[in-house]
Amino acid sequence: MTVAAAHDDNLDPQIRAFISFLREKSRQYPTPESLQLSEMRRIAEEVRQPLTLGGPAVKQIFDYEVLAHDRVIRVRTINTAPGQEKPALIYLHGGGWMLFSLDTHDRVMREIAVRADLAVLGIEYSLSPDVRFPTQLNEIRAVLDWLQAHGKEIGIDTGRMAIGGDSAGANMAVATCLRLRDEGRPRLIGAMLLCYGVYDGHFDTDSYYRYQDTRFNLGRDEMQQYWASYLGDRAEYATPLASPLRADLASLPRTFMVIAECDVLYDENVKMAQKLERSGVEVCYKVYPGTTHSFLEAVSMAEVSGRALADASDWLGRALDRLSRP
Repeated sequence: MTVAAAHDDNLDPQIRAFISFLREKSRQYPTPESLQLSEMRRIAEEVRQPLTLGGPAVKQIFDYEVLAHDRVIRVRTINTAPGQEKPALIYLHGGGWMLFSLDTHDRVMREIAVRADLAVLGIEYSLSPDVRFPTQLNEIRAVLDWLQAHGKEIGIDTGRMAIGGDSAGANMAVATCLRLRDEGRPRLIGAMLLCYGVYDGHFDTDSYYRYQDTRFNLGRDEMQQYWASYLGDRAEYATPLASPLRADLASLPRTFMVIAECDVLYDENVKMAQKLERSGVEVCYKVYPGTTHSFLEAVSMAEVSGRALADASDWLGRALDRLSRP
């Protein structure tokens, strides 16, 4: 395969500054190859901590502990109107199944909660390789069961819920909806919000070669490491719940997709949008020029990040308004 090399001149200038910020912060620490996984995770949190500052204030933020298959899972609710039952977005953070947390994505979740005027419920699933597929999906399902039992108590209208996330989180959002559909519970989730998701364990698309180095924030080698951490066994790569681009996507909820142009995952995001359309799913997707993987986290630095969050939140608010109350 011959693919023209990409250069960073096509990056949005503010996104280029975001990438430079991440590089400079990371240079303050030892290289990842010399670190234990626990240290890599700690450093990843510290590098991104400044990006979580500021943004909209929210009246009510609570962390809960939910027992899921002998593990205690942290669940964070961000509610813009305490005392009311609000429609909700269940949010699954990115990080290649290996890194990050509710804290690294706190500002993104607050932005969506306020912009869409809804509750956001973030799930801090267990990370790989401490656990592997499908453990994370089982934990998410356990939290959904808990939410069905306790949603009213914590201000969630369980008749109007969406699920979404970024990167690996978007992958697990689709997998969760596939599971619910196959179990005969497709109406539990009424919408999906998918941001620059991971949908297939192939690494040979044009965009993987075009944007394969860290100038674009996420490299090809890095993605291969994340997949190996999550699945371990190469045979699992063909499993639809791991690689949802290979699944039957019929009867999934209406969907909004945020797609980064300068991302190794660009091609599989476009393919996912097209396959959803062919499968009869109501889908709206937008490609944001000059953006890289993780660009929503740059909302304090880049206007395009704010536009994408506004587009996603506007769509999400309208999608949840269309759902009938229980």
